[in-house]
Amino acid sequence: MTSEHVVRQFFEQVRSGKKPDFANQFMAEQVLAHQIESEEEQTVLRTPQEYAEHVVEMLDAYGQFSIEIQECLAAGDKVYVRWKQTGTHVGEVNGYQPSGLPVIQLASAVYRVENEKIAEYWIQIDRAGIQKQLEYNKNRTGS
Repeated sequence: MTSEHVVRQFFEQVRSGKKPDFANQFMAEQVLAHQIESEEEQTVLRTPQEYAEHVVEMLDAYGQFSIEIQECLAAGDKVYVRWKQTGTHVGEVNGYQPSGLPVIQLASAVYRVENEKIAEYWIQIDRAGIQKQLEYNKNRTGS
């Protein structure tokens, strides 16, 4: 299985929220997750189970969201993916009460695949964009 195929299947099955418990089929036992938050780089060690729990948290917050891969490029053991996730604000997020309105997440990541499993990734999420949408939805609904 190519690195690109592993990552595409991971998105289709796990990241999409359809089958979060399948994370162990696509992720190594421990995955290095490099993240940027408020311009601060952080590295977190994640297990497939922790990732599955993270996806369930997204489902709790945004309902059964849709995810569209807008770009996917592969080179050797690395795969770059840029995606758009669209959900409905149905659960509390960062102190914002559910608004019932749409929330769009734009993000991209580079995944490193080793032995046909994701072993490491570098991710960037437009968190400021999500925050603005939550604030806008709060003002529209008063919730």
